[in-house]
Amino acid sequence: METRNQKKSPACLWMQAGVVKNKICFQDFSCTTCKFDRALRKTCHENELFQKQGMIIKGKKGNFVYWQEKLKKQPLAKRPCIHHMKGHIDFKTCPKTYNCIDCEFDQYFHDQFKVYTVLKPVGFSNINGVSLPLGYYLHSGHTWAKIEDGNIVRIGIDDFASRILGKFTSIETLLMGKQVFQGKNAIHISRNGHKASFLSPISGVITQVNSQVISNPGLINQDPYTDGWILSLYCPDLKQDLKQLMFMDSSKSFMNGEVKNLYAFLEEETNLAAADGGSLGSDLFGNLPGISWDGLLKRFICKDI
Repeated sequence: METRNQKKSPACLWMQAGVVKNKICFQDFSCTTCKFDRALRKTCHENELFQKQGMIIKGKKGNFVYWQEKLKKQPLAKRPCIHHMKGHIDFKTCPKTYNCIDCEFDQYFHDQFKVYTVLKPVGFSNINGVSLPLGYYLHSGHTWAKIEDGNIVRIGIDDFASRILGKFTSIETLLMGKQVFQGKNAIHISRNGHKASFLSPISGVITQVNSQVISNPGLINQDPYTDGWILSLYCPDLKQDLKQLMFMDSSKSFMNGEVKNLYAFLEEETNLAAADGGSLGSDLFGNLPGISWDGLLKRFICKDI
């Protein structure tokens, strides 16, 4: 299977499926942030409810169905894979009726063309030495979420947690296909016998586990937001989950507060005045004797939303 040069398609998925006659996609198929997609899905959901009640829906909107349902009625030879519809590959049929989570090719596509081409953030904010990437959502338990494509979200541990806990020696997660829940333990790390569990920022089904970070946990310390990502999730209720997370200005405000909280914690633990306003270093647990591992976890990591 050869990939095609990625170009923005002039046709929205709803148009390609024949649900609407003329709609151009201006968002590179990022449907979760598309108002048009949300409006049509809302209409389709209402139509389903009316039909179950035996009601006849009049007007143009009454004919709207989900684009997946429209294409499912087509013979297999005329049912295009979503990666073809998005311009990623030449024509390929969809034998899974758009249930991509069970599709081996979809997994293959992500393995071959997603894992090895992690997009770099467009920029970073520096919060007293702590790196905070633009466009990422932040959870108060110091995990992050980055929307990749549609309802696929990549998650990991943020730079703050990496700096205070230091060099991770092993990491464990659930296997691909398992479900994780927002605000529940999903990522387990250890450092020479010291253990910590991180909460998932998002609910979803695991579609990928970063095998490179499993074999080399130090990637989290070196590059927590790109090469050090941990899980990729399929998140059907993404819109609701994102409401519980911090973004942009709220992330910056939260991280500023966490840095100040850390200075206070260091003074309590070491009886030494912390350099408030200075740049936060790396591996605080390893470089400052007397700091309690459990104290760090209780103060910063083990939080509920």
